[in-house]
Order: sequence, then structure tokens, then C-alpha cells
Amino acid sequence: MRYGLLAVVMISAALLGGCAEGVLDPKGPVAVAERQILFNALGIMLAIVIPVILATIGVSYWFRASNERARYRPDFAYSGRLEMLVWSIPAMTVFLVGGVAWVSSHDLSPRKPIVSTVKPLRVQVASLDWKWLFIYPDQGVASVNRLMIPVGTPVSLELTSSGVMNSFFVPQLGSQIYTMAGMITRLHLQADHPGTYRGFSAQFSGDGFADMHFDADAVPDEKFAQWVDAARSAGPELDARSYADLAKPSAAVAPFTYRSVAPGLFGSITVSEMQSDDAICRRNPTSMRAEK
Repeated sequence: MRYGLLAVVMISAALLGGCAEGVLDPKGPVAVAERQILFNALGIMLAIVIPVILATIGVSYWFRASNERARYRPDFAYSGRLEMLVWSIPAMTVFLVGGVAWVSSHDLSPRKPIVSTVKPLRVQVASLDWKWLFIYPDQGVASVNRLMIPVGTPVSLELTSSGVMNSFFVPQLGSQIYTMAGMITRLHLQADHPGTYRGFSAQFSGDGFADMHFDADAVPDEKFAQWVDAARSAGPELDARSYADLAKPSAAVAPFTYRSVAPGLFGSITVSEMQSDDAICRRNPTSMRAEK
């Protein structure tokens, strides 16, 4: 018995160890609220799961062969009270879980700005094969496979795709959202603690998918300003030609920055990707075959 309890503790510790750097270790208000939804749903479901487990054990024990006090009723067929009990509790659980998820998820709509006295940081995001492009329109710089954000500042993201659909996800900061060619989706996030948080694509998109991840670095305001100044003084310019080179399929791309961005480039990316699947497939045959 002692060794069995020890084994349970060790297995539980190992499983919980995997919760670090994930949705159960939030670092921003959106991720905290999403974790609360999970906990609320779990609590509601446990309210029926635990009694069912205990009832199963109790019924098995009471109706054991050696218990002569248990009534043997082989002809029992129907009980309205029992049917009411059996179906009402699960139905109530479904309504409660659905209600909590409905209300809470609407409160966390990706398009809903985060209430703050701090001016949001605008970032335009394009998913490429197989890398992420982050454009800072107000700062005039861009980066690849690295999202630099100041701590405590809301981040307003506009997202699109260069071809096949991808899914932008930073688990410790909040909501997952899709990027699609010819469309712009919007997401608001915020990091309340400094650190480096793993971001990736949660939508399989071809051969280089495994390396399609990035670091979301949350830093103090002064360090963010220093990073912007450093980016403006080094690296190439992001214009139509350099973007065309960047958009070519490549994997495991090391992070780097662009010192300037051509005006209206993000809008051009969105408009230029409004094309048929056949056109995208001719340009990126490998990724498109994987998506199909």
C-alpha cells in the first residue's frame, strides 16, 4: 500500500511537471482567464464524476454476493424517479459547462481589446512557409521568428497568411487564432511578466512545420526601445523584392530583423494572397500538398 501511494505521487508529479510553459502556467490576463475557464469546467464535471465513481463503488459493495440484506429484484425494469435522477444531473452538467464556456469565451473574444491605460502596441503578423514575419508599423521595423513585446502593454495583432492556413498560438499568453490567405484576423494579448514564451503554429502546413516556431520575448519598456533602435540600425530593408525572397519555403530560419519596412507592405501581402488554391499550389507545391 505504501509503495502504491508513492507510485501515484511520483506519476502525478511527473505529469504535472509537463504543465510548465503551457496553458496551465499563464503569464498574461487572457491566458489567466482561459485557465479559469478550464478550472471552472473541470470543477463542474467533477461534481458529477466523483459521485458516480463513489456510487459505483457503493453499489458494487452493497450488492455483493455475501450481503444478505440486499434485495434481489431480477424483474426490475423501470423507475421514473431513477430515470429522472440519471438524466437530469448530466443534463444540468452540460448546461452549466456550456453556459460557462459560452459566456467566458465571448468575454475573451480575440477581437476585443484589452482594457488598459497603456497604448497598445500594433503588430502585423504573416505566416510563411515555414516561418513567422512580424511587422511593427508604428516603429517601422520587422522581425522573423521573434516577437518582441514590452511587459504590461496590450498587443494588438493583425494576422494573415502567405498561402496555406496556419494557427498562431502562444499558450502562456492566450488565445489561438488562424491565419488565412486573403483575410485578416485579429487578436489581443498581453504579457504581465518578463520572459521568453514559446510560440508556434498549431496547424500542420507541410514539410517544415516542425520548425515553425518562434520566441515571444516580453521585456521592460526600455529594453524594447533598445531593441527597436538596434533593429533600425542593422539588417536589410523589407520591400516587395526582399519579401518575395523571404516567402520562399525554408525551414529552421534563425531570427533576424529588418531595419525598415516598405509602406503598405502588409496590405499588399493580404491582397496578393487572394488567389485560388491552384495558384497557391503552383507557387508552393510542397506545402499545398501537405495541406490538402
